Amino acid sequence: MADIINKVVLAYSGGLDTSVILKWLIQTYRCDVVAFSADIGQGDELNRVEENALKTGATKVYIDDLKETFVKDYVFPAFRANAIYEGQYLLGTALARPLIAKRQMEIAQIERAEAVSHGATGKGNDQVRFELSYFAIDPNIRIIAPWREWELSSRSALMAFAEQHGIKVPTTRAKPYSTDGNLLHISFEGGLLEDPWKQPPDDMFSMMVSPQDAPDQAEIIEITFKQGDPVAINDKNMSPAELLKELNRLGGRNGIGRVDIVENRFVGMKSRGVYETPGGTVLRAAHMAIESITMDREVMHLRDSLIPKYSELVYYGFWFSPEMKLLQDMVDRTQMNVSGVVRLELYKGNCRVLGRKSDESIYSKDFATFEDDSVYSQKDAEGFIRLNALRLRIQKMMEKNK
Repeated sequence: MADIINKVVLAYSGGLDTSVILKWLIQTYRCDVVAFSADIGQGDELNRVEENALKTGATKVYIDDLKETFVKDYVFPAFRANAIYEGQYLLGTALARPLIAKRQMEIAQIERAEAVSHGATGKGNDQVRFELSYFAIDPNIRIIAPWREWELSSRSALMAFAEQHGIKVPTTRAKPYSTDGNLLHISFEGGLLEDPWKQPPDDMFSMMVSPQDAPDQAEIIEITFKQGDPVAINDKNMSPAELLKELNRLGGRNGIGRVDIVENRFVGMKSRGVYETPGGTVLRAAHMAIESITMDREVMHLRDSLIPKYSELVYYGFWFSPEMKLLQDMVDRTQMNVSGVVRLELYKGNCRVLGRKSDESIYSKDFATFEDDSVYSQKDAEGFIRLNALRLRIQKMMEKNK
């Protein structure tokens, strides 16, 4: 592998870390740096990315609109699996990293760059997610991870470096926490949030109001699904990105989707993260509701038993692994009949299912009714119970005989 690096493609967000890294790469490796930003729904964050990157020294800037790809090919597949890490985290950052890495590697090939770089720290999950994805695409790629090389050992040192070199960054000493946003969520880590006893400040949040400030009137919506994916809200068909954006608006104005957790990072330490995931919270509740009337019991239970493993693979960065492909193929098979409509009530931080219907429903009122029916003999339950109790009865009889 050549030691000389002429060109690097940097995954550039315009935040504190990658802004400093851009200048540091130029100074340290005396190379051209191509900055790449993926538009996956950050909104106003991208407004001055190109200008700031060029001012800091980038030779070229790519800003690619990947919102539809992100939702269709990464978010929706995970929601078909009802993926959730440690019971609370809907994987907003973890799902974005393989998409960013894949496009970054495509740009590296276009630009004939010898290396790629990212702004993930040596303590975090993102370094693993980026680099596992890089290696899955090109096993010989050169990776530069500045947080594992430089002597800038803290975000305070990075802020000082930025001030010294006149680099504009959004992070301040008053608000030193790290944020990462996309169409699925916004995450907050670090700074004052490192004390898990301290309450996050209200002015930190941007995707949603607090439940206390949400409207006093409940909002009723309907979500239509086709083979496990949402396709319409209130009978209005939308593209994947449009639909998730609208769910973010609806959930956000009703105070839904704020989570404060201490999670277990892949590298072995615990980390406190605060997340806003309004649309994803509503979507998961609706998806589980439509599954309840369209999925076979044993198929559902088998799929549910694999949710922790699926979620772990996403969280750990194995999106492009063979085991992930196998799991996704199986999950997608379970969704063939998951179509229909779910009605929900959104009210002050709560998302409540009011009803569900489907042409593919395997729920039968005739079987479930407490009224007279001609399809089920209640006497049959006696033999069913006695057969299932047989091993328990034998065990107890043997204990008594001893």
